[in-house]
Amino acid sequence: QVRLVESGGGLVQPGGSLRLSCAASGTIFSINVMGWYRQAPGKERELVATLASGGSSNYADSVKGRFTISRDNAKNTGYLQMNSLKPEDTAVYYCNADGFYMSGPQIRALDAWGQGTLVTVSA
Repeated sequence: QVRLVESGGGLVQPGGSLRLSCAASGTIFSINVMGWYRQAPGKERELVATLASGGSSNYADSVKGRFTISRDNAKNTGYLQMNSLKPEDTAVYYCNADGFYMSGPQIRALDAWGQGTLVTVSA
């Protein structure tokens, strides 16, 4: 009923920038929190940043000051601007949407994940 599609990943040199997008579609009622997570090879998935509908944001210490999360509520789209990228930022980045969706006449809890987009930071 709800689908998230990430885009914007790719290969970038250290110090470079990328902007990831996450487009949510389907029978969305509301997205309370949109988040970005990442999983590096051989490691567990970790939180990168979250942004609530009220505007409060949360960042992993490793990306503070370099990454910025934003969202366009009208478009149900989230963004992650990544600057000053480092090789240790290399990972598959996933977006997550937490909120509610419509299933027929019912409103159900939403916890959706995208398929991921690969970010590689290398010279």
